[in-house]
Amino acid sequence: MNSSGLRRWARRASTSSGCTSRSYSYPLALVAVHSDAVGVDLEFMHPVDEQFAASICTPRERAELRAGLDPIALWCSKEALAKALGDARRYDPRRLEAPIAWPNGRCGPWRATAIVVPSGYCAWLCWRTTTSSLISPRTVRGAYSA
Repeated sequence: MNSSGLRRWARRASTSSGCTSRSYSYPLALVAVHSDAVGVDLEFMHPVDEQFAASICTPRERAELRAGLDPIALWCSKEALAKALGDARRYDPRRLEAPIAWPNGRCGPWRATAIVVPSGYCAWLCWRTTTSSLISPRTVRGAYSA
């Protein structure tokens, strides 16, 4: 399967009841389905320059990067949250606190967790809970490998 086929697969897999989110980084794809807002992101781990890191960090996060936090992992967690919040393009990453730093993966009604994916990739899942439903999304349709 090529990159286009992978995207088609992810689109088909995300057509179900509930809220869905999808992400792909060839040759992998992730699809999350939940009864409430959900966001998932999958990134290939690669070196980035300081300019990229500065463009995505809050002031507190810049200090954490200097302490060794990987900027791609930081970005991946922010992108998953931005997708869960709605249109990811509407959120300035410099003003959005990364879920990677949330204590116990929680911030109010929001939950976040890293997803285990093959070496060389990073994946994060964010979802909103209600007091009557404090469970994780019912499905993360595992990393599909082409």
